[in-house]
Amino acid sequence: MARYIGPKTKIARKFGEPIFGPDATFEKKNYPPGMHGINKKRKKLSEYGVQLQEKQKAKFTYGLLERQFATTFEKASRSKEPTGEVLLQLLESRLDNVVFRLGIAPTRAAARQLVGHRHITVNGNLVNIPSYTLKSGDVVGVREKSKSLEAITDSLASNRSVKYSWLDWDKNQFLGKFLNVPERSEIPENIKEQLIVELYSK
Repeated sequence: MARYIGPKTKIARKFGEPIFGPDATFEKKNYPPGMHGINKKRKKLSEYGVQLQEKQKAKFTYGLLERQFATTFEKASRSKEPTGEVLLQLLESRLDNVVFRLGIAPTRAAARQLVGHRHITVNGNLVNIPSYTLKSGDVVGVREKSKSLEAITDSLASNRSVKYSWLDWDKNQFLGKFLNVPERSEIPENIKEQLIVELYSK
């Protein structure tokens, strides 16, 4: 399972947002990385640079590598709906992202690990593919033997109070339902998807 394993705080500081989740180091050093840090004068980015940076931010936020992201964009571009919006909807429909949104895992990286290690079920069947695309009505659950797993119980105990209109969680049965694909206005990520569309259109 390919994934980014490099420094995360440095990447978050580059974009000026804690895109990998809560980060104490980022809070202390909320300025660009590098020897000169906050005092360094940054060159104004070109139009291409701005577009590339937005794509990189989306890629790191959802934990995809270059080829995975390009494949997802290609799939979105085949839709009759606005490409940028469909791109984000496809990313939100990934199993690892939904496991994270439901609070089963504290971060998307942790969610990918839970899926990969066969702790997660979809409609009662074990699924170990983080990129698995959920459909409306699919039920995501924690495998019976994994319900006592410390990583899962700790995450659920400290569950972020954020609730999402397209997801429903049953805390007693450890089951979450993917009600529908979210509208763009419902997706909280600070991503300017139109810039990504423009980048791939060059």
